[in-house]
Amino acid sequence: MNALVVVANGSESMEAVTIINVLRRGEVAVTVASIESGREVEGTRGLKLTADALWADVAGRDFDLIVLPGGEKGAQALSAHAGLVEKLKAQRQAHRWTGAICASPALVLSAHGLLDGKKATCYPSFREQLLHYVDLPVVVDGHCVTGQGPASAVAFGLQLVEVLAGTEKRRSVAQGLLAA
Repeated sequence: MNALVVVANGSESMEAVTIINVLRRGEVAVTVASIESGREVEGTRGLKLTADALWADVAGRDFDLIVLPGGEKGAQALSAHAGLVEKLKAQRQAHRWTGAICASPALVLSAHGLLDGKKATCYPSFREQLLHYVDLPVVVDGHCVTGQGPASAVAFGLQLVEVLAGTEKRRSVAQGLLAA
């Protein structure tokens, strides 16, 4: 099992770190890739995030899961990245998993037609941009997992572990986090 977490300047740092941490606790091989010119990006609240790779290093690889943290500025940057958008479309066509949280379901997935026909959630201020908005912390529809925001990042990460590694692995990770 492998996952790609894509970050940009303005990505929500709490979500990015939580998602990466929870997936790695679930024994998922996580690669963090920056769409910026360097591996270091400035997340929200001035936190520096260091990616494992640049986008160009991972663009040709397949992943079981591609995850997009939120943060409005970061989500806008992800949405404007043509290579990432094409990769997300290919991910959907191949019936592989996609995850997006906070602003990213609305500003990236919905903006490019990747939520058409799917129920999803996002940060509430973006709800009008989702055709089938569901007011829950985490929503799964098809091969797409969406989350509302920073406070739901652990639940979102645990759901990603479950779709990749199963219920027992999710339960084990949740117990270790005292989230069971």
